Amino acid sequence: MHIYGTSQVHGAQQVSAPHAARIDSTRTASPAPAVSDSVDISPAGRLLEMAAQLPEMRMDRVQQLRAEIAGGAYESSAKLDTAIERLLDEIA
Repeated sequence: MHIYGTSQVHGAQQVSAPHAARIDSTRTASPAPAVSDSVDISPAGRLLEMAAQLPEMRMDRVQQLRAEIAGGAYESSAKLDTAIERLLDEIA
């Protein structure tokens, strides 16, 4: 390979437009086939979407409940009855 310096570099050149396309009048234009797109969302993707819709955790309330559980003040028969009723409402 020989390098002859910058004297062999060409300057800017014009770019001509592409040639006009010729339309064959003997061919009939057929309509384009209908194209449809579809998306399949995996069960894991649906689960992530549902998790994103959940409200944010209230850490102050979580800490309060943890303290009540640790101190033995949280468990009562009234709270257990309420929890069972709510569980049955969700299942039914």
